[in-house]
Amino acid sequence: MASNGHSNGSANGHFPASDPAVYEKYRELWAKLPDTDDEWLARASEVKEVLKQDAAQREQEGRSPRAEVALLKHSGLLKVLGPKRYGGGGKPWHVGYRLIREVAQGDGNVGMIYGYSLYWSATVNVVGTPEQAEALHEFIISNNLFLGGAVNPRDSDLTVKSDGDTLIWNGFKNFNTGGVVSDLTVLEGVLEGTKDHIFTVVATNQPGIQFAHNWDNIGMRLTESGSVKIENVVSPWTDALGWNPQTKRPIPEVSDIPYVSLLLPSIQLVFSNFYIGIAQGALSTAAAYTRQHTRPWPFSSDPKESALDEFYILERYGNFHAHLAAAAALADRANAAATQLYEQYNYTKNNRGELTPRERGEFAETVAAVKVVSTDTGLRVTSGIFEVTGSKATSRKVGLDRFWRDLRTHTVHDPVAHKNRELGRFALLGEVPVPTWYT
Repeated sequence: MASNGHSNGSANGHFPASDPAVYEKYRELWAKLPDTDDEWLARASEVKEVLKQDAAQREQEGRSPRAEVALLKHSGLLKVLGPKRYGGGGKPWHVGYRLIREVAQGDGNVGMIYGYSLYWSATVNVVGTPEQAEALHEFIISNNLFLGGAVNPRDSDLTVKSDGDTLIWNGFKNFNTGGVVSDLTVLEGVLEGTKDHIFTVVATNQPGIQFAHNWDNIGMRLTESGSVKIENVVSPWTDALGWNPQTKRPIPEVSDIPYVSLLLPSIQLVFSNFYIGIAQGALSTAAAYTRQHTRPWPFSSDPKESALDEFYILERYGNFHAHLAAAAALADRANAAATQLYEQYNYTKNNRGELTPRERGEFAETVAAVKVVSTDTGLRVTSGIFEVTGSKATSRKVGLDRFWRDLRTHTVHDPVAHKNRELGRFALLGEVPVPTWYT
């Protein structure tokens, strides 16, 4: 398995990095790992409260989130899905998804990179052999590692060349979320001379992984989602997930099954949960501002002494609350469906091949429904909060705009219109979608 290493710092790139020392006290404070579901959620809530204190300022400074990754490590949240036998939390996916949502309430950027890291850490459960899964989990958990991934499907696949007992990786990806501050990077490419895809996990801190430090977008500014060049990165054949290193061919019972394509709705559900978390954080922050600063409108047929008595303000907050509650409930339903599938079919039971295309497709459409609702509701709430906070709330110091900018930036990751169309064919014709890199 890839050796442990510290990530390339963006201090030499476009933005300086935040200093991990600012969160050092939490290393000891959070030394004991949570146990129950409620304890894990409480820990995520503590992280949320830490992050929200200066989220607007950090977002405006645009510093690489090295300190925030250290905070996640101190909290133990990176270990929540890992097997207990290696020191992990042993929790199912519905707990992980809820933690992503909670962290995103405090800082959508950190919620996003946290969600991606959890996802990449669990990828081996889907595409790897049981032996690879056990080895990688032990390595990640025992070293408390943070993961990124150079797997943007809109770009050309990385090229993978076999050279004896090793693989040589080359290529370019326009997006590589969290890579700059990661310990390990997931690579995906196509083996030369074939159409077969390979996943592997390598140390980030090596000369062949070259970050451009060019992430300077309107939102999700602290996610280090810029481009990366992969140049002659070498990995052993034994780390080709789901492949036989002797025959150098995919293992059929791992690769040629609907189960492998569960990766796609699983990451889409990561997205929806941090969308909802961002919107919840926006509503909470706006409400605090309204209670403290928003003034009533004096030029009304029924003027009020307090903004808290204004009909339109109460109506808007009530409507936002109702729609966010509905979105969260729908997400919880999908989160539970993910847990059910991964607990029913998994590498420890050696029954991943029993998942049917229909089961996989129905899960994908449950997730698609959450994606549509979380996108629509999230954008509506994060833009609408200015209607109930007032003109002074548009100040950069207040920073309410970051919620909308973060959501607007990531919700164009893939067109939600295609999710609506898929759901239309499912509702009208009973069809489940053919798996793609985005479905």
